[in-house]
Amino acid sequence: MEIPGGAGVSELGEIRTLKPCVLLRNRSRDQHGVAASCLEELRSKACDILAIDKSLTPVTLVLAEDGTIVDDDDYFLCLPSNTKFVALANNEKWAYNNTDGGTAWVSQESFDVDETDTGAGLKWKNVARQLKEDLSNIILLSEEDLQMLIEVPCSDLAQELCQSCATVQGLQNTLQQVLDQREEARQSKQLLELYLQALEKEGNILSKQEESKAVVGEEVDAVDRGVSGEISKIALTSQILTALREKPAPELHLSSQDLELVTKEDPKTLAVALNWDVKKTETVQQACDQELTLRLQQMQSLHSLRNISARKNLLPGELQNPKRAKQDPT
Repeated sequence: MEIPGGAGVSELGEIRTLKPCVLLRNRSRDQHGVAASCLEELRSKACDILAIDKSLTPVTLVLAEDGTIVDDDDYFLCLPSNTKFVALANNEKWAYNNTDGGTAWVSQESFDVDETDTGAGLKWKNVARQLKEDLSNIILLSEEDLQMLIEVPCSDLAQELCQSCATVQGLQNTLQQVLDQREEARQSKQLLELYLQALEKEGNILSKQEESKAVVGEEVDAVDRGVSGEISKIALTSQILTALREKPAPELHLSSQDLELVTKEDPKTLAVALNWDVKKTETVQQACDQELTLRLQQMQSLHSLRNISARKNLLPGELQNPKRAKQDPT
């Protein structure tokens, strides 16, 4: 598949991958398209394009969809092209602005949808366009999104991706393999948990467990008293909370965006919402954080391999003298 995007060559011959982005100010509908190779460059362009006074720096960049602060270059590289960023000056606070119907993570191409597309049909097309933009986005998809693309008729998916049916069939096989790997990881984790439970029953750990339960009960009571008024402020959707309660190894079921929300949630508040003890909640949050880190590392590895491939494809003369114009014979 072709992957859109730009690449520039610096004066030192270093290849810079440019990511197209969309910039806007808080509570503003004016949108500006820019391309940047890193967060520092994007911040600089935000100050110039959005006319942010230098005295109001530093500028913080957040995702327009949910206000997630983006301050890591690796995470920035993992975001899809045309992601929308809100530039916050100094101590300005992010406020949700429904300028795009909540589709800031989707490519601009997803706005050119047939008006007859609704519901599930529109959803799988939006997910497919993310893969068309960057195939490595497979790593970031939830199990629900993976299964949805697998079940789409091959001819429909091929038309959406502008690829042959044979290529799309291979893609769906790859999606099934990713889904199977997550299921195998979940089953392995379940077996390990059962094994550890059996060891606990054979030893003298039960008595210690009772003592720890008493302590945890006191902690839960304290949490109930201290954060009962904050339950309504939890940022997680009911779908995420249901997955955390009911799914074994929920970190393998959630998308990368959901994983990030779980890891950022306050453990005590999340424990109350799930009716768990704090220790169990923190364990699940750690598992989500590890899974998110693994996916981001995989994305970074794919981007690195892509950059190496692009560097090898450049001619030696182009790499050494990127700005030298071709001379007319005289």
